[in-house]
Amino acid sequence: MLLDLAVRNVTGEISHDEVSQRLREHHGDNLYDEPQNKLNGGDEIIPPDSPKIDEIEEYNRKLRTALYAELDKKKYRKKVKMKALTYTAPGRFELIEKPKPEIIDPKDAVVRVTLSSICSSDLHILHGAVPQAEVGITVGHELVGIVESVGSEVSKVKPGDRVAVNVETFCGECFYCKRGYVNNCTSGGWMLGCRIDGGQAEYVRVPYADNGLTPIPDNVSDEQALFVGDILATGYWAAKISEISEEDTVLIIGAGPTGLCTLECVQLYKPRQIVVCEADKSRRHFVRQHYPNVKVLEPTKCLEVLKSLTEGRGADRVIEVAGGEETFELAWRCARPNAIVTIVALYEKEQILPLPWMYGKNLTFKTGGVDACDCDKIMQLISEGKIDTTHLITHRYPLSRIQEAYDLFASRADNVIKTAIHPD
Repeated sequence: MLLDLAVRNVTGEISHDEVSQRLREHHGDNLYDEPQNKLNGGDEIIPPDSPKIDEIEEYNRKLRTALYAELDKKKYRKKVKMKALTYTAPGRFELIEKPKPEIIDPKDAVVRVTLSSICSSDLHILHGAVPQAEVGITVGHELVGIVESVGSEVSKVKPGDRVAVNVETFCGECFYCKRGYVNNCTSGGWMLGCRIDGGQAEYVRVPYADNGLTPIPDNVSDEQALFVGDILATGYWAAKISEISEEDTVLIIGAGPTGLCTLECVQLYKPRQIVVCEADKSRRHFVRQHYPNVKVLEPTKCLEVLKSLTEGRGADRVIEVAGGEETFELAWRCARPNAIVTIVALYEKEQILPLPWMYGKNLTFKTGGVDACDCDKIMQLISEGKIDTTHLITHRYPLSRIQEAYDLFASRADNVIKTAIHPD
């Protein structure tokens, strides 16, 4: 007991007063009458010339030795390092060593990362287009792993569980969370890899773990589950808020990773027609190869062909995922009157909403960050074989070569769609 109290006192876990109080509770108030001449906190006062004084000194020597050994262990634990891709300055990410994360709140979990990926939002941080991103954070918010440790108030997962990590941090209790608007949680939102350390690392701490972690079923691989917490959650949310019916013609602008995940989720609603508009030739080919029942168009022909498909009306639902310089305007121009236009894209420049030109179209716009609170449902759909995004993973890299993966992803070289980053 005394050794434990001494170690916890020296490391700052408990105060001197707490040590004194606990010793009094254990040994009684007379412990401190003549502490230098007491043996193990007993009642017997030892005279200075007693032979037992040697026994006391030997006990104290052993106590000091054990104390130093425990302190050395704690120092070693504090020095445990991991590799983490870090936002060191606008325009620069560096793979550096950082302390391994630890539980700091009872609702936390620490996850050992087994697979992560690069998102276009990471590129926006790199380019300085995300003002809330904090220099010094570990980037990355798209990952799966194995639970290493949990706080005392975590009940959904336990050490050893395979999990997908949610892009959103949310408490589940505030005004917004109770209504499903978890992106605007008063204690969270997009934090992981933006305002707190993310998952392009060997380990990550996940706050509100009962909300932020989705267990992976045994019949679902890491690659199948990799996108659940981010781009699949985004695609599912976009399709959900677009209010798609089986009579609708749905236009998806952008066939990048998020656009393709949106396509996977739009298919669940079985609309009459799905049209994908994509500027990149190789990505148009990718869509035709993997989704043969989808109409694929280039931007210059999009409006004309849509009108021919819809008796001149335009799309009933438009989901803008590309975030290009002209794709926002393309989205509202391709929408029929009284359509819903859902903006998923994150733009690096301000967009213009030309209301005089839109007057009379009576469009409904839905925009913003994903409310990623349907991850359990998405994981179930994957387990049932209704969603499969493994074909999006076109390149794989170890963490030590993640900068190469970024260069590839940013340049869209070698027909890349998504990269998977695994531990070395």
